[in-house]
Amino acid sequence: MKKLFISITCSLLVSTLAGQTSSNNTMQKNPLLCDPQEGICLTPEIAGNGSGHIETAVKPIKIVYFTDPICSSCWGIEPQLRKLKLEYGVYLDIEYRMGGLLPSWDVYNSGGISQPSDVAHHWDEVSLHYDMPIDGDVWLEDPLPSSYPPSIAFKAAQMQDPAKAIQFLRRLRELVFLQKKNITKWEHVQEAAEATGLDPVRLKTDFEGEARNLFQEDLDLARQLGVRGFPTLFFVDSAGRQEKVYGVKPYENFEQAVLTLHEKAAKKMYDRSWEGLFAHYPTLTAKEFSVLSGIPRREAEARLQELTEAKKLRVIDTKNGRLWLVL
Repeated sequence: MKKLFISITCSLLVSTLAGQTSSNNTMQKNPLLCDPQEGICLTPEIAGNGSGHIETAVKPIKIVYFTDPICSSCWGIEPQLRKLKLEYGVYLDIEYRMGGLLPSWDVYNSGGISQPSDVAHHWDEVSLHYDMPIDGDVWLEDPLPSSYPPSIAFKAAQMQDPAKAIQFLRRLRELVFLQKKNITKWEHVQEAAEATGLDPVRLKTDFEGEARNLFQEDLDLARQLGVRGFPTLFFVDSAGRQEKVYGVKPYENFEQAVLTLHEKAAKKMYDRSWEGLFAHYPTLTAKEFSVLSGIPRREAEARLQELTEAKKLRVIDTKNGRLWLVL
């Protein structure tokens, strides 16, 4: 029964949430065909006119980050986003919002992709382009019917603990991108919850209740703000001035958005040792370790391998890369 829980709920959500989209969506290009050159996974809906409003935060800069658990381009900016938090986190209030990347396979019948198996090779290509491990075989072995259930699960996690919710989202992504797990199934959602210290019983209750409304609020806000794809990050200061980083961009673009709105922001010097980095982030890819440590990419992977052989770290292998964890 637990295995069927998320899948059944997915069907209900598709009829209620995705049913609000235009009938023209049947001619949309599938959002899972993310453009690696632009670094964008486009939304399946026609966006609004950008007239929405973002409230400012107590900290100098608020970031509203529109993303999705199965957005490969969002996985591609993890190194940049993690570094931004380490260097400028004291100035930032980051608010994660879900955008609804894949309502259902029923809304696509063109654009060269009409079934889950069509995504597998594309994800493998995107993995190499971003240098972040993604195994597209999940779309051959246990394909996801929608990204809505894990998105709603994330909203339920936010209700419980916003900080742990970010860890929960990371774990969901590791499960789907590296371990080929269908994260619409409750067993995998529960695994992610338990791994990040969330109460899975409460998570399930909130998932079936208020979290659905919160997810709909995220979809509405994305539409009002004119969000066209993921990742989209709005940087807003206390005066309402706004900068936007759209797609997978170099770290300097994220840093410049901060400095444009708060020119006195001072870059924090953080511990770049492997112990210090894994204390902040319990799992790291070679690309992430390279970006955060400042070590060239090949040297970074060699260092991680040395630590693995020394029994300091353990590694998860995939056909398109590796993930390191503290023992």
